[in-house]
Amino acid sequence: MTGLDVAPGSPFGLDNLPFGVFSPAGGAPRVGIRVGDHVLDLAVLLGDPTFAAPALNPFLARGRGRWVEVREEVTARATEDVPDGAVHAVGDVTLHLPFEVADYVDFYASEHHATNLGRLFRPGAEPLMPNWKHLPVGYHGRAGTVVVSGTDVVRPCGQRMAPGDAAPTFGPSARLDIEAELGFVVGTGSPPGTPIAVEKFAEHVFGTVLVNDWSARDLQAWEYVPLGPHLGKSFATSVSPWVVPLLALEAARVPLPGQEPPPLPYLHETRSWGLDVELVVEWNGEEVSRPPYREMYWSPAQMLAHLTSNGACARTGDLFASGTVSGPGKHQRGAFIELTWGGREPVTVQGEERTFLQDGDTVVISGSAPGAAGGRIGFGQVEGSIRAARPR
Repeated sequence: MTGLDVAPGSPFGLDNLPFGVFSPAGGAPRVGIRVGDHVLDLAVLLGDPTFAAPALNPFLARGRGRWVEVREEVTARATEDVPDGAVHAVGDVTLHLPFEVADYVDFYASEHHATNLGRLFRPGAEPLMPNWKHLPVGYHGRAGTVVVSGTDVVRPCGQRMAPGDAAPTFGPSARLDIEAELGFVVGTGSPPGTPIAVEKFAEHVFGTVLVNDWSARDLQAWEYVPLGPHLGKSFATSVSPWVVPLLALEAARVPLPGQEPPPLPYLHETRSWGLDVELVVEWNGEEVSRPPYREMYWSPAQMLAHLTSNGACARTGDLFASGTVSGPGKHQRGAFIELTWGGREPVTVQGEERTFLQDGDTVVISGSAPGAAGGRIGFGQVEGSIRAARPR
């Protein structure tokens, strides 16, 4: 039997308990919970074969009652002696994509980000479209290109139309960017034709992950009219390996900054699901931004309510993301196109002036939030490195 040693102030204390999928050396992927610098094998600890699966989906589908029950069981067991076979050092395991992604939708929920991009993409026009403050704008992405942190990202190719050119050209993106986001994982779905009300958010959404929605801005600028993002977004979206349960984020709930005009009744929240999550963006090991999720205009409960308002079903394993998290300050911008103002205001990274991503660059996004025990809980990190475009 093993007693768990958790350092004081650990971002992975008992008020967090994030879920992931790991494999020990020579073993098959299975579900675990992180406690301090340990990963607990839940199939061994709890004797539940649901956790021997290579993805969280079977557990997620069991619903909020089981989510609460498992959290209580692990909290109780982790303070006692734990069977040796259930404990692994986090440095000795391989982490995998934690859930099978059923569908992926990305929103555009930051007023600061949307305003900045509107000014960059449509200079001289109103930065926000007329619908933006009436509904959470989003697009449908590709579930098959969602990858776990640590997966390399190959520079995408596509059509781009350079200023002054008479015709588009095809080739590697020259304006490759990041988007620092928070993602939400659906646990229990909904049948077709049955919208999910904002007050039912926590019954359907299990938890949160960090997201980097890699973006090829030159491809995006040429293709996005009239139907929105497509190849400029669909090549890769990275997520963190640990899913922080909503049950761990109660202390992080905050009001939204304010919505004017008031949203329509189906989007009205009695108590907001705004979240005080702080992200940190590092570019080749140097911190360049701290985007604050508490500044988001639309809450995740409103996003899910809007996503299903037309009768579209939600499914176990659905991922929907917030869109770029940005605040009012330059140091709070969650995309390099904003941070460098379209490339016209370079930032200094490791002594070099930089605008967009170069081959070999590595971006790490981390996150934390207030925890119930008075400290901060961690989301871990989502990391990706850029590799050269593949020859055609």
